Formats: sequence, C-alpha cells, structure tokens
Amino acid sequence: MAKRDYYEVLGVDKSADEAAIKKAYRQLAKKWHPDVNPGNPEAEEKFKEVNEAYQVLSDAQKRAAYDQYGFDGPQAAQGGSGFGGAGFGGFGGGFGGFDFDDIFSAFTGGGHRATRNGPVPGDDLRYDITLTFEEAAKGCEKQINVVRDEECPECHGSGAKPGTQPQTCPTCGGAGQVRVTQNTAFGRIQNVRTCSNCHGTGKIISDPCTKCNGRGKVRTSKRRTIKIPAGIDDGQVLTIRGQGNAGERGGESGDLLVVVSVRPHKLFKRDGSNLYVELPITFTQATLGAEIDVPTLDKPVKYQIPEGTQSGSTFRIRGKGIPYLRGTGSGDLYVTVTIDVPKKLTQKQKELLRQFEASMEGNQYEQKKSFFERVKDAFS
Repeated sequence: MAKRDYYEVLGVDKSADEAAIKKAYRQLAKKWHPDVNPGNPEAEEKFKEVNEAYQVLSDAQKRAAYDQYGFDGPQAAQGGSGFGGAGFGGFGGGFGGFDFDDIFSAFTGGGHRATRNGPVPGDDLRYDITLTFEEAAKGCEKQINVVRDEECPECHGSGAKPGTQPQTCPTCGGAGQVRVTQNTAFGRIQNVRTCSNCHGTGKIISDPCTKCNGRGKVRTSKRRTIKIPAGIDDGQVLTIRGQGNAGERGGESGDLLVVVSVRPHKLFKRDGSNLYVELPITFTQATLGAEIDVPTLDKPVKYQIPEGTQSGSTFRIRGKGIPYLRGTGSGDLYVTVTIDVPKKLTQKQKELLRQFEASMEGNQYEQKKSFFERVKDAFS
C-alpha cells in the first residue's frame, strides 16, 4: 500500500504548529490504539501509520527534511540511507568526515537538534468496566480503583532529595546524547548514541529522593468516582483527561481510557439508540384488537393494536428507546407481536373453535387468500 502524506495522515495543514500536531496525534493514537481495537488489523495499521507520521512531524529537523525531500528526507536526516535509499556514495550515517546532521543543517538554515531531555507526556492507562444493560442505558456513577504513577510529593518530580538539584550530565553536557566517531576505510563515520552516563535524561542525580528513589514518580492506588453517561454502548471508550500516568520533566499526564462492556438484556435487544422486543399476544387480541401493556426500560406503557393484527407485525413507540449519547431525546422502541396459540383446550373450547371456523369465509384470512392467489398465478 502506497504511503500517505504525513500531514494527511494526521489531518493537519503543512503550516500546523507543534501543539496542533501533538493534539492531532493524541486523538488519532487513542482512536486506533490496539487496546481499544482488539483483534482489528486495520486499526493496528492505522496506529502504526499515525505513529510514523508523528515521529517525523514532531521533530523540527526531520520535518524540514520531509518538507524538502519527501519520505527519503527524514531517513537521511537521522543517519539512514535516504535520497532514494542509496545515500551519499552508498554509506549511511556520514561519509568522508561529514555528518548528515551538518549537511541537513546547511539545507534547512540551521535549527537545533531535538534532544531526549525535554518534557515527556505520561502514558495513557486502560481500565475495563462491565455495566448492566440498564446502567448503560440510563447512566450511573461507578467507583473504580486506579493504579497510576503520580508526581512525587517530596521532590516534585525532580528525583533529587529535597534541598538538592539534579546536575547537568558532564558526559553529554545535558544533551542526553553523545557523538561517537569511528575511523573506517571509507573515512570517519559519526553516530549519535544515548548517553550511557545519564541514560538520555541529560541529568545526574547524586543524592536521590528517598521517597521515590530518584524516579520522580510514585505508584499510587486510589478509589475514584467516574460518571457513566446515559446511552453509552458496548465497546465504547470514556476518556478521562489527565488521569493516566504522570509525565516526566514537566510533561503532562496521560489519560485514563475506560473501555465499556455491557451485559445483554434478557428481554430487549439494542441497535444504536433503538430497542427491540418481541411480545406475545392472544389470538383474540390479534383478531379484535386490544390495548396491551408494552414493557420498557422504565414502567410499561399502553399501546392499542389494531384488529386483524398479523403475527410478526412490528409497531414503533417513539421515544422509548435509549437516550442519545450526544444530544437530547431518545431512540424508539420497536415491538414485534407474535400470536400465542393456546394448548390443552377443553372439548367445549374446541367445539366453539370449530363452529367459528365453519362460519368463516375464505377471503377473511388475508394471508391465506394472498398465498392461494400467488399459487394460482404461479401455475396459470
């Protein structure tokens, strides 16, 4: 499958700033996340596509290279082959003492390379919750236990013991990355690697916080009350902003994704905001018409069925379905009636029915009349 333009993948303009790109990415990543779409290969591919687009457009240098050279640009900018897959002279990383970072810096007018020690958003958390049919239809409040990483209250996320501060890593100068130069038969090749001293953070903590052991975060378990909106359906996801794991180095917290499962109802079936129910009626009610009690999710309602109602007829009762999740009002209730044929009749009852049948004319049975007319047409 041909690659799509990265801006098209994220649904943003080429002039979009960093905040707009990040916002679009977070929304799409949550929509296509494999945890939210289990067993859906299409969603998995979409998720990979969104991540690939974000990796390029969120990096100023890769984005500039992509804007100028297309899909090959970012690959070359990070020391890959690029430029049609061959690279300069067929070598990745650098050649003849030149570094691709320097080359692209000249192409893009400078700019600074992204480092690993900036703010990092926290991870999203998933919580699965099971609701009864009525809870999903009418809405409710639920108590859940959320285990998450929160900013350490002692060091306020720095990881250093109160009264002290993390120090700039002397190995990488706070960049989180170091350049390694290798002399080969083809010249000097420069690679950028994660600093082994600070593990990419750019900081060294000589006196770690005793509460979080230098992590800057502590594991917590708290009971929380969440509000389930009326009309939510099976498989839908509630997003609770900022209730995921805490970010790092000032990054915002992730979100809590509550994935809803709804137990089936013994009587009703649901399709969107509409409800469906089968209701047995007697032969007499169907023949003469009657006012019947129709069950709903609240109290039963009266409904007048017309005389001559056939088994399998469906009637709509407006506004007695599921509340709309977004907006006002509710769906409808569809009632399909079936004729309940009596068993174990007395001899007197059987005789009365025979007399009734004998008094009937053939054209009074609408379905029977229609059937024999079709038979006649078929063989005429």
